[in-house]
Amino acid sequence: MFVSLICTLRSVSNDVKKWRPAKADRGFTFLEYNLTVAYHRTNLLARYGRWAADPNGGVLESLGYKDGYRVDVDVPDSAWMEAPSFHDVIIFNTGHWWWAPVKFDPVKSPMLFFKEGKPVLPPVSPDAGLDMVLRHMIAFVETKMALGGIKIFRTQSPRHFEGGDWNQGGSCPRVKPLTSMQVEELFALEHNGTNVETRLVNQHLFKALKGSSFHILDITHMSEFRADAHPGKAGGKKHDDCMHWCLPGLTDTWNELLAVLLNQIED
Repeated sequence: MFVSLICTLRSVSNDVKKWRPAKADRGFTFLEYNLTVAYHRTNLLARYGRWAADPNGGVLESLGYKDGYRVDVDVPDSAWMEAPSFHDVIIFNTGHWWWAPVKFDPVKSPMLFFKEGKPVLPPVSPDAGLDMVLRHMIAFVETKMALGGIKIFRTQSPRHFEGGDWNQGGSCPRVKPLTSMQVEELFALEHNGTNVETRLVNQHLFKALKGSSFHILDITHMSEFRADAHPGKAGGKKHDDCMHWCLPGLTDTWNELLAVLLNQIED
């Protein structure tokens, strides 16, 4: 979405300077319009890092935990912590990493959630941890962002792996959009398929955003049809890339929806 937006803006003005404000991963300023667009990369929104058992023991150690990832549910990732006080418009999303057993193996390297510097007890599952993180991060942004700032949460971008996940030989060979029936086969929660996190994450997201000042940019269902819009074997990876999107392509439409939403907010 970020790359698509930059390409669109550059079609209007080439007077651009690279700049990474507020610890952004990438950023550009369009000098003619005094407009800065930046990308802050964060996997879980909250701060996280490796955790290892203390030889002297502790609460988690007494429960048998030896290794894992510490996730501080009430501490924003430093990659974006300064963003709400810098930007006039912020667009958030999170999701893929919360259901990533290759990264956060529930047995070998589980997510271990901390609040106010102490372990959450009893330990909770990733979906409960996601609820906690969303609640705290939404509250943080609403506290830190200037009055009049626009806060948007983009819904989950669907993956289209068929025949297994990315590391299990999964692929996305479709050459045309899915039918409504095919969409439900891939994404319906009751099927508990490879791409089930798409709608699961959105359930948590909608619940967390209820009553907040965030606007929702819902791109999920329209994108579920576009199994044909991923790089696939042309993605330059050892496996089929059925998560990222080709450009030009679907993410251009997301940005068109963003423009409509911003106009509605301003009106």
